[in-house]
Amino acid sequence: MEWIVLSAAVVSVLIIWRGLPALLRAMGLHRHFAAPKRNLKGKRALVIATSHDTLGDTGKKTGVFASEMTAPYYTFLDAGMDVDVASITGGKIPVEPMSVKWPLKSAHDDRFLKDRELRRKVDAASAISLLDGGQYDAVFLAGGWGAAFDFEQSPELGRLLLQAEDAGAVIGGVCHGPLGLLAAKRGNGQPLVNGRKLTAVTDKQVKELGITHTPRHPERDLRAAGAKFESATRFRDIFASHVTTDGRLVTGQNQNDGAETADRMMQVILETPFKGG
Repeated sequence: MEWIVLSAAVVSVLIIWRGLPALLRAMGLHRHFAAPKRNLKGKRALVIATSHDTLGDTGKKTGVFASEMTAPYYTFLDAGMDVDVASITGGKIPVEPMSVKWPLKSAHDDRFLKDRELRRKVDAASAISLLDGGQYDAVFLAGGWGAAFDFEQSPELGRLLLQAEDAGAVIGGVCHGPLGLLAAKRGNGQPLVNGRKLTAVTDKQVKELGITHTPRHPERDLRAAGAKFESATRFRDIFASHVTTDGRLVTGQNQNDGAETADRMMQVILETPFKGG
């Protein structure tokens, strides 16, 4: 009798272990995006992540939300692009611990955990101060709570993004990543986002997750800078999804949109080729 009870308990645990991630995906988390086959061999992409690893004065560890780095990386890579990885100060990129654990990790994260090459890049990322944004066809700003502490605050990121813009690169990002666009300002002081359509993590989602003490909030601060902010909503915005294209700027609302945002960036490259640098 005891073995029957034990077996039933094991089966229940397995059902929960396998079923919860599937349920979350069905609700919209890490939604499946079937990227069309594209060939961008010879093109270069840069994925930029935060260097900040602590959630304010709480002491909790944070960083880049893994799928917001891995999904665009593999979407670019699978289309034949050469993909570099960088962070604000260089060195090992901090990864939000929960984002690579059950039940939140994505299929892209599973691939990352087995990928020695990408893990090497993440452990020894280039500092953005050493890079020229004009050398890339696509520049992607990965999100995660860490970006609220060091993206907009980085003049080097602003410099790199203006170089990329002037060279005709397609710039994109998801979730907290578009905060980096606020660092890019022209000589007149106007940020790159002024008058541009874009999306990012919403004020609603920030409140729902209860993490309101970060120094910057994407929807609030992008709107204040003159951006034409768009978003979708769900009963919980962690399950919402929205991607916006405005010329050579492509943005995704949150962690569900990394692959589609990267794919739309490649679509722009293919349909409207322009490279000035």
